[in-house]
Amino acid sequence: MNARRVSAIARKEFLQVIRDRRSLALAILIPAMMLVLFGYALTLDVNHVPLVVYDQSGTAASRDFVAAFTGSRYFAMAGGVQSYRDLERAIDRGQALAALVIDADFERNLKAGKSVPVQIIIDGSDANTATIALGYAQIVALTYSQKLALEQLRRQGGITQAAPLDVRPRVWFNADLESRNYIIPGLIAVIMMIVGALLTSLTVAREWERGTMEQLISTPVQAGELILGKLLPYFGLAMLDTVLAVLMSQVLFHVPLRGSVLLLLGAASIFSAGVLCMGLLVSIGAKNQLVASQMGILLTFIPSYLLSGFIFAIPNMPHAIQVVTYLVPARYFIAVLKGIYLKGVGLEVLGYELLLLAAFAAVTVTAAKLKFRKKL
Repeated sequence: MNARRVSAIARKEFLQVIRDRRSLALAILIPAMMLVLFGYALTLDVNHVPLVVYDQSGTAASRDFVAAFTGSRYFAMAGGVQSYRDLERAIDRGQALAALVIDADFERNLKAGKSVPVQIIIDGSDANTATIALGYAQIVALTYSQKLALEQLRRQGGITQAAPLDVRPRVWFNADLESRNYIIPGLIAVIMMIVGALLTSLTVAREWERGTMEQLISTPVQAGELILGKLLPYFGLAMLDTVLAVLMSQVLFHVPLRGSVLLLLGAASIFSAGVLCMGLLVSIGAKNQLVASQMGILLTFIPSYLLSGFIFAIPNMPHAIQVVTYLVPARYFIAVLKGIYLKGVGLEVLGYELLLLAAFAAVTVTAAKLKFRKKL
């Protein structure tokens, strides 16, 4: 390995990147735009669910029950309706995601101590939102029911006692259950994988298309020197993107960073090396920029977005798909990022994931070196 030849190849590639504004935009602007768009638009929080009320009772008791819903942060009053037809129309048009139907005998049955049926209708076209909204509605109704039972017992002169279990829930690492706090770290991994692979997937293919590969082959530069020289400028851009993403996560989204920044950058460097070599391997095999870019997207975006645990929990996937996720390097980097960001853990916990990332980098570097041949 000759340092002068590596430096010459790296300088040539760096000048190529500087002169190619599209590559610079791809390397810097697109990751920033993706982080902003996904960070603000992508959320799994379900708050202020639009609620319409069909109150057939129209009494103080029914209004108090409705206030239990609208007074929480989970539901927002979208209006009242006068019939089931109006209720259906509001849900069909998307004006409401939930509906509350109160019977005409609501107050009379409450005063008589009878069980009072209350209907809650949820728009199930979005199963995830419907499940969460239904859980919120059941909790609000249960809390209100317990409140009424205690009040009735006091009026009758009964002795109230504490519940047998005093549950005091506490959420660690993400106390407010903000989806942004775990989406942003995962998003950093997805962006780095997509952009990193796309950057290097064009390098060797561009040389073949422009006819400059013949000149490189005729030089004394070895395959390993050529690969390393081409990777160094893009590795610097990848680390610049990492720093930029970390700063944006702090300044724009206020995601807590409880762990070591040095450990985060070290893990990012290992992951970036593997991803860049994977893109280079695609470029060596494709020899065409269009085919290389399409293969780069296919090999990075779909696996990292769907099979890495970024959005969908891996334990909830079918067993066969869970096995496939072990081949997705973004899975391990996302685990490292969440551990550093939210839990503040170090090598004693994340050593296994970092070891697998290092193995991924070693395999892709070796494969790229073996794949490249100095011949036409």
